[in-house]
Amino acid sequence: MAEVNRRSFIAAGAAAASVVAVSRTEAASKNDTIRAAVLGVNGRGKTHIAAFEKQAGAEVALLCDPDEKVLGRRAEEFEKKYGRKVATETDMRKVFDRQDIDVVSVATPNHWHSLAAIWACQAGKDVYVEKPGSHNLFEGRRMIQAAEKYGRIVQHGVQLRSSPALREAVDHLRNGLLGKVYMARGLVFRWRPSIGHKPDQSQPPKHLHWDLWQGPAQERDFSERLVHYNWHWHWDYGNGDVGNQGIHETDMCQWGLDVQLPSKIVAMGGKFLWDDDKETPEVLSTNYYYPEENKLIQFEVRHWNTNTEEGATVGNIFYGEEGFMVVKGYGSYETYLGRKRTPGPKRSVGGELDLHFANFLGAVRSRKKEDLHGPVETAHYSAGLAHLGNIAYRLDRQLNFDPKTETFLDDNAANAMLTRDYRKPFEVPQVV
Repeated sequence: MAEVNRRSFIAAGAAAASVVAVSRTEAASKNDTIRAAVLGVNGRGKTHIAAFEKQAGAEVALLCDPDEKVLGRRAEEFEKKYGRKVATETDMRKVFDRQDIDVVSVATPNHWHSLAAIWACQAGKDVYVEKPGSHNLFEGRRMIQAAEKYGRIVQHGVQLRSSPALREAVDHLRNGLLGKVYMARGLVFRWRPSIGHKPDQSQPPKHLHWDLWQGPAQERDFSERLVHYNWHWHWDYGNGDVGNQGIHETDMCQWGLDVQLPSKIVAMGGKFLWDDDKETPEVLSTNYYYPEENKLIQFEVRHWNTNTEEGATVGNIFYGEEGFMVVKGYGSYETYLGRKRTPGPKRSVGGELDLHFANFLGAVRSRKKEDLHGPVETAHYSAGLAHLGNIAYRLDRQLNFDPKTETFLDDNAANAMLTRDYRKPFEVPQVV
């Protein structure tokens, strides 16, 4: 790959791009079509494409992926399904330099999420960033700063916040249906089979731009144990299941309890099932304590060949002095009141992902951050909860954390894990 210096790219292009983006945003407010680029189209990006194409006044204009085989296949599928060709690109930096793109959605592997979102903000684009919003705590705070500095609309892909049912559920929690709510549990019981053992290879496949795929992570040899989906289970690229499926549930815990980052964290788990190349734990139990609010979050990741918890395998349970609430998936809740567990209010509504994209595009048109259901702060805090739990697991001890400074107390080893070493020219830029 011909190396592009990021500083020169930003200096030469960001100012002009931001001017164009403002003018296009003004046009969008007059109901012109919002043109979107989807970054990462192997997995979750397919869902982003479909979601944009369902929205009135929006269209997918470009697909970007460093795997030319995946990119070509997705472009062919797009033309067949929607009856028009779509532009393609392997290097997202060239996407940010385009003046005909208004918004980008980030569906890359986790290690790219924050940097892609920050670069997009610098180039004057609005952003829909898939969960988790960050690969580590440092990146999440920088992403908030970038959205603020460049005046961009940034929506986090926690679509449960756009569910009418779950918005109603949170109103019940706020309005005292369960009395004092003191604890939330997050549940991720998912099938995660063995990924086997795959050796490193000195040469990646010719169709994969391995340097671009690695991006900000430290350079290493290609391996099939990483590409494509199984990067989730390797620390350099993913965050385990608490930082994968679990982000929806960490976000729901924080939303329902009305808390952000905790003061004390303990975690225990490990690999009990498979002899394979996964680095992240298959089973993980984490407690997060909020002493000022006197509230607790418990989070559990385990194999789903097991019992359900009040009928839920992926979801949440909220405990109050007068009952409990079960959240199942992204758009359903049930309540049970009193010692007799008398069924209370419940609701189930689908379509939350389409509603979440509609909410994002509505905020792009209004230019009002307060219209967003999943603003950039949710990306930082929900992912941050997962990051803190993973650090406690990896260090194998209780951690004491200061939510105000977002650092651990007198703990150099833990503080070193709040960020990572970045590979040039893919450093997370200073934006304050």
